[in-house]
Amino acid sequence: MSPGLTEHKKDDRQERLVHIREALGRRSIVLIGLMGAGKTAVGRRLASRLELPFIDADSEIEAAAGASISEIFAEHGEAYFRQGERKVIARLLEAGPQVLATGGGAFMNPDTRANIKAGGLSVWLKAEIKVLLKRVGRRDNRPLLAAGDPEKVMKKLMEERYPIYEEADVTVESRDVPHDVIVGAVIDAVAGKLDCEANADERQGRKKVT
Repeated sequence: MSPGLTEHKKDDRQERLVHIREALGRRSIVLIGLMGAGKTAVGRRLASRLELPFIDADSEIEAAAGASISEIFAEHGEAYFRQGERKVIARLLEAGPQVLATGGGAFMNPDTRANIKAGGLSVWLKAEIKVLLKRVGRRDNRPLLAAGDPEKVMKKLMEERYPIYEEADVTVESRDVPHDVIVGAVIDAVAGKLDCEANADERQGRKKVT
């Protein structure tokens, strides 16, 4: 490929990133999905490409509570954690635009889903169970996996959560490939969704005029 064509493609990519930032307005890109889907790793790279802040909701919850998520689960239970999670995510969404990675259970809360719909564009990183188990096996800070066989727990979570995750604005397959490949797929999906919104607004505007 000639240097001129390479430079042209680079300019096109940069222009598209600028377009995404402008079309988002004050909204955040909110990554949802099960543990191991790659929300943090993909989120950091996506935020860097878009030149937006990256925020990890779990880290913000830990900072607010002064304790790790495992400690919060152990001392207060899951219901207490979910209540704090809902409040923290609602606060974070007010500070957009940003790339916000959420915990696997966050999107299950109806209030949080409504807040994300109002203040964000949700991206579900959907992964096969083999990919999820391979990734979560590298870390021991997953309280939901501590109580039983990880594969059984993960299958149960997939059954419970995937039908709700399908409400996300866009879905991107999180495969066992370099994270930058997934970032590119997210950018394509987000750009497509924002273009659809813009076209819908344009059609609505024409209807009002006529």
